[in-house]
Amino acid sequence: MVLSANTRVESLSKSGIQHIPKEYIRTQDELTTITDIFREENNQQCPQVPTIDLNNISSNDPKAREMCREEIVKASTEWGVMHLVNHGISLDLINRVKAAGESFFDQPVEEKEKYSNDIVSGKIQGYGSKLANNACGQLEWEDYFFHLVFPEEKRDLTIWPSTPKDYIPATTEYARQVRSLATKILAMLSLGLGLEEGRLEKEVGGMEELLLQLKINYYPKCPQPELALGVEAHTDVSALTFILHNMVPGLQLFYDGQWVTAKCVPDSIIMHIGDTIEILSNGKYKSILHRGLVNKEKVRISWAVFCEPPKEKIILKPLPETVSEEEPPLFPPRTFHQHMEHKLFRKNNDTLVQKK
Repeated sequence: MVLSANTRVESLSKSGIQHIPKEYIRTQDELTTITDIFREENNQQCPQVPTIDLNNISSNDPKAREMCREEIVKASTEWGVMHLVNHGISLDLINRVKAAGESFFDQPVEEKEKYSNDIVSGKIQGYGSKLANNACGQLEWEDYFFHLVFPEEKRDLTIWPSTPKDYIPATTEYARQVRSLATKILAMLSLGLGLEEGRLEKEVGGMEELLLQLKINYYPKCPQPELALGVEAHTDVSALTFILHNMVPGLQLFYDGQWVTAKCVPDSIIMHIGDTIEILSNGKYKSILHRGLVNKEKVRISWAVFCEPPKEKIILKPLPETVSEEEPPLFPPRTFHQHMEHKLFRKNNDTLVQKK
C-alpha cells in the first residue's frame, strides 16, 4: 500500500488490512518492549502511577492544604505524572467534552477533512495525522484534532468544529476550568520549591501569555498492535499537561528503568509535569518519558491540554533559587521555541529520544 501525504490512520484501520504499512512498524529496539496493553493494565506487580486527591488544595485548614501540597510535590519529584481526583471539574462537563470530541471523530473522514491542517505551510491547527519527523521515517498510529483553547481572545473559532453543536461551548468552559486548575497546581509546585505561590505561574507567562492547546488524539483499532505505537516515546515540552481519556488503556511511563502502564482511574484527570517546569525547577520536578500503545479491539481517544509558555518572550532556565554550588544548573538558557527546536534536532539525529 502506498501512503499519500494525507493518509488517515482511521481509513487504514477501516480498510480491512491485515498487515500495517511498513511506515508504521517501529524499530527493533522498540518492538522488544511493546506488549499487550490489556494484560499490562492488569499487572499488579508493576509500580502504580500515584493518585492525588485534590479535595483540600484550596482548604481553609492550613494542615490539610499542606498535606495536599506535599503529595503533589512528592509525585512531581518521583514520577512527574499523576492521576488527579476531586479536581473540581464537574463530571457533567467532562462528559460533554468527551461526547463532543467523540461526535466529531464519529463523522466520515470526508467531513473531518474540511478541518484539515497543513503543517508544511505552517497551518498547525486542525485535523491531521502525524508526519514523519524522525530519522527512520516512522509514523504513529493516530489521527488528531489540535487547536488553541485559551486565552479566549487568541482563539481562532473558524477552525473549531461546528458539529456537534456543543463542541464550542463545552470545550470553552472546560478550557477555563483547566486554566484555573493549572493556577492551583502551579501554586503548590512553587511552594514546594520554597518560592512564593505565584512565582511559577509568572515564570510561564501568567494569565495573559500561558497558552492552552487542546489535542484530541484518536487511536483507531490496529490489526498488528505489537508492531505499532500510537505515540512514540517523548517528554512533553509544556509546563503542565492535563489529559482525559475514554477509559481505554494505552499510556505507558518509563519509570525506574521499565515501561509501566497507567491504569484507568474513573473520573480522574492525568497530569504530566512538562519540560518547562523541569527546567525551571532545575530537575527537581520530573518530565517523564512516556508513550501510547494501541490495540486491535477498541478505539482509544484522549484529550490532552498542553499549558505552554509563549514561544519567544521568556527565557527558560533554572530559577536562581534552585541553583547552588552543590546543584549547578542542569539546563542552558533557551526560549520555549529554541527548546522545541533542540528536541526535534536531537530526535532527528539520535536513535533514542533525548530530553535535554
